[in-house]
Amino acid sequence: MREMRCLRCGEEMSFVRREDFQLGRTGWILGDWPNLLAGAMELDVYACRGCGKVELFLPQGELEGEDTTPQKKCPRCGSTIDFDYPKCPVCRYDFWAKGGD
Repeated sequence: MREMRCLRCGEEMSFVRREDFQLGRTGWILGDWPNLLAGAMELDVYACRGCGKVELFLPQGELEGEDTTPQKKCPRCGSTIDFDYPKCPVCRYDFWAKGGD
């Protein structure tokens, strides 16, 4: 665990737990389906003992350039991209349309 002080009041912050945070969002038409496909990001939760402020951090070891965002491969061009992209930034393949674009 890290040793750190609160930026607000200067008191020591304590580790609460490691939690998975959902990356997607709920839509009006598709409901929770995009949310379920987006995956989750693992974060460390710290709380200040003095003022109660909560802060989120990447788990230690993941700050050295490791990519923590889930990835997927575009079926059209084969590029590896972030899982929550609705369209491929390389070839513009639309993941939500039935046949691509």
